[in-house]
Amino acid sequence: MTIHKTLLVHEQDNIMVALQDLPKGSELPFKAAYIKLVDDVPAKHKFALRDFQIGDPVTMYGILVGKAHQAIRKGERITTENVKHATQTPEIKPDFDYQWTSPKPEKVPTFMGYHRPDGKVGTRNNWLVVPLVFCENRNILAIKKALEPHLGYDQQLTEGLEAMVNMAAQGADASQILAQEVQVAKPQSAVDRPFANVDGVRFLTHHAGCGGTRADARLFCQLLVGYLMNPNVGGATLLSLGCQNAQVSMFREVLEEMAPGFNKPLYIHEQQGSPSEEAFIAEAVKSTVLGLSQINQISRQPASVDQLVIGMECGGSDGFSGISANPVLGKISDKMVAFGGSSILAEFPELNGVEQHLLDRCMDRKDAYRFQHLMMEYGEKARAAGSGFEANPSPGNIKDGLITDAMKSAGAAKKGGGAPISSVLDYTEQVVKKGLNLLFTPGNDVESTTALAGSGATLILFSTGLGTPTGNPATPVIKVSSNSILAKRMPDIIDFNAGGIISGIQSVEESADVLMDHIIRVASGEQLTCSEQLNQDDFIPWRKDLSL
Repeated sequence: MTIHKTLLVHEQDNIMVALQDLPKGSELPFKAAYIKLVDDVPAKHKFALRDFQIGDPVTMYGILVGKAHQAIRKGERITTENVKHATQTPEIKPDFDYQWTSPKPEKVPTFMGYHRPDGKVGTRNNWLVVPLVFCENRNILAIKKALEPHLGYDQQLTEGLEAMVNMAAQGADASQILAQEVQVAKPQSAVDRPFANVDGVRFLTHHAGCGGTRADARLFCQLLVGYLMNPNVGGATLLSLGCQNAQVSMFREVLEEMAPGFNKPLYIHEQQGSPSEEAFIAEAVKSTVLGLSQINQISRQPASVDQLVIGMECGGSDGFSGISANPVLGKISDKMVAFGGSSILAEFPELNGVEQHLLDRCMDRKDAYRFQHLMMEYGEKARAAGSGFEANPSPGNIKDGLITDAMKSAGAAKKGGGAPISSVLDYTEQVVKKGLNLLFTPGNDVESTTALAGSGATLILFSTGLGTPTGNPATPVIKVSSNSILAKRMPDIIDFNAGGIISGIQSVEESADVLMDHIIRVASGEQLTCSEQLNQDDFIPWRKDLSL
């Protein structure tokens, strides 16, 4: 096996990626000559392939990702001091002339899913317990505390915990307390649960539903309706206080607009119309148990993989994300399009700098204009707040080699593969067209995954180079590591390792084939994701305010 030290991502690039730590003075082959490093270059970072003067363009992935802010010597490390964010100015071409060669699947796979009356197929059969307003968060937790011990889904620190508490109460010193073993009690298997065909009861809390504007409240109702429409959701219990902006009447109006003829079990309770909090919680508990008995009647049946809607997400990205994990997700996206299914690319602040490539791929020119408008409008909002897309990379991103937002975006966009774009959706709009969809979301990981599930994603692929526990209450989140070090260090949150691409033991295509098999197992309920095993149900509604 040949272990490569560097990677030239695109033949037009003038910077190169270090695949391992490279000491100052290293002589590295490039074309017919050698480049001598004038700095130590850590793995995931980049170095100059030529001398740069101030203002010279810096290219990676074949596109502009920055400009030299200082003179840079050949072999010098690329940093936030010597390179600043810069992007190409995009333009919309009058005609769609994008060429793409679709992969030719020999056979369309099947999975075992939940068939809904509207023709959609879910990968899970979940029940949601959700407040219409944050004032009800405490009651959501009270219902959770009452129900969970009897349902078999919860995961608690149990074995050894009582002994540790008693030791502490009796004055044990810190070393004795910290040395006490505490074991995690795993959730029961489906055959041991009272509702074997219900994959989970998800108790959501949030900070939405009141305050802000009426438009915020309506947007939140649209998000909740999107969750109820998701085929992974069998039904829901909603708690209302009664006086909040997100009124039950507003919710029902949005439900009728977005899902006319909605026929899943739905129970809504309003506290200000109840004689007591105790009675209010009791009624919500009873209706939830009734709802569980109703959705327990459905069981998994075979379905073609083209019924899946796969959302693409990245978070805690590193300098390897754009050359390993994200291209693997892109291959999955292209496979889904070839199968006749759907995929979703989101996080618009992380598409800054690759707009031209995405505009060229919009099959409908109206979608191209819509994408351009959403990007420009959000960019203006960021500038009005004294920021901009260039502020998107986090300290962790920068530390691990993502120096500019354009560099980060060029790698992030790889999650969308190369297929034409069938539609551009605003926040909370539903996926209705097969193919690759662009969804307007912020760069914030949890706000974006919340949005993906709210627009119909039945499975989410989440690439990461630094590690994140993010999950979702409605949709399984498969965490894909960009490097093997992370996969070994955090095996309880990483589902799939694409690090073999960096070490040279596996190609992007081979990794995607293995991941596709994993997707089928997760979609069929044969395998829980790490975030599901940890009960990581992250839910953050977005108000469409600035969130890079």
